[in-house]
Amino acid sequence: MNGMTVADVMTHGAVSATADMPYRDLVDLIETRSVNAVPVVDRFNRVVGVVSASDLLHKIEFAGGVDPPRIFESSRHRRDRRKSTGTVAAELMSAPAVTVMRTTPIADAARLMEETGVRRLPVIDIAGRLIGMVTNRDLLKVFLRPDDAIKRHVVDLFSTVDGGSSSVLSVDVTDGAVTLTGEVDRRTVAEGLTGGVEAIDGVVSVANAVTWLVDDTINATPVAGW
Repeated sequence: MNGMTVADVMTHGAVSATADMPYRDLVDLIETRSVNAVPVVDRFNRVVGVVSASDLLHKIEFAGGVDPPRIFESSRHRRDRRKSTGTVAAELMSAPAVTVMRTTPIADAARLMEETGVRRLPVIDIAGRLIGMVTNRDLLKVFLRPDDAIKRHVVDLFSTVDGGSSSVLSVDVTDGAVTLTGEVDRRTVAEGLTGGVEAIDGVVSVANAVTWLVDDTINATPVAGW
């Protein structure tokens, strides 16, 4: 029912670096291509890491010994210090790379970006080869999805509802804002529609005005142990 994936919003083809690319060439690549990071690939075009502008800036951060080694130094600080002495991509990159596939759902890609703090993800095929890139800005394209496409998915959702059908439920979609009206048998079914619709790609908001015949939340059987 809900099928937008990375393939729908990604940029096909991507600038990349080899493991032996020198520091200065990496800086030039990031600057001239106006990107924040580049994937590093092996001779088979498989992604082995990513070099970001932040990785390159460690050379400035630790320059001149202004931040000498500490007795109690975090693994992250130690790693960043090591990168500051790097001269080629293999010594500067973060590895293994955080990647997605063409078939990765957009929501999963967004969660991965949030969890890892990255804004660009290499897109790979089943063999791990680079086929493109997807950015956080690309993922926002989902909210430009046409209203009629969103409406069709909501109607499909109605057909799966236990206690309601498309004949007693209606939907209006305007600029991604969904309004639900109609009637179902039970309150839990009516209220459950909100979460189902919110999960549909492109939905900005949900106004649920669906009514019910029976309030099945009253005198509900308590969960054991409560």
